[in-house]
Amino acid sequence: MRAQQPAGGKLDPERAALVLIDVQEAFRKALPSFDEVARACAVLADGAAQIGVPIVVTEQYPKGLGGTVAEVAERLPADLEPVDKVRFSATEAQGFDLAGRDQALVCGIETHVCVNQTVLDLLADGIEAHVAADAVGSRTEANRELGLAKMERAGAVVTSVETALFELLRGSDAPAFKRVQALVIEYAPNAS
Repeated sequence: MRAQQPAGGKLDPERAALVLIDVQEAFRKALPSFDEVARACAVLADGAAQIGVPIVVTEQYPKGLGGTVAEVAERLPADLEPVDKVRFSATEAQGFDLAGRDQALVCGIETHVCVNQTVLDLLADGIEAHVAADAVGSRTEANRELGLAKMERAGAVVTSVETALFELLRGSDAPAFKRVQALVIEYAPNAS
């Protein structure tokens, strides 16, 4: 039996939860990369569900900003209830729960605000945080890059959708391998 990975190691399907932050309709026009980020978050959500990784979805002030966009919501488990929040860090929201997991794979909007503050708080709480760089977005590329750099300096692991999903699968012998492989092929940049 292999010893537990050090912080910053591989994602483990028995230890990880997916945290999907604020992919809401009100942000669509504000973020130039919104469609790409939503697509990446949808693939992560679908893959996590196929692998059996718990998912936490947050919505920032949904009364004013709307709910999770349809292209993401349709990939979520039907019984999943989003966590409403008004604070930028999802960890401060009532109902935010990683189901006892000590790793969080984080994606969503905006990189330098809600994603950043959530990741910093997860790290402060002793949670190993991984951020899917191709599944986070900000209104400007500069803010996205600054947010990713800040989280990485604080100890987060910056990863990608494909890397994260294959780490969670562990191997081609995983029961969900074929389904997740199909998602990755669908997600590949040249597939659109």
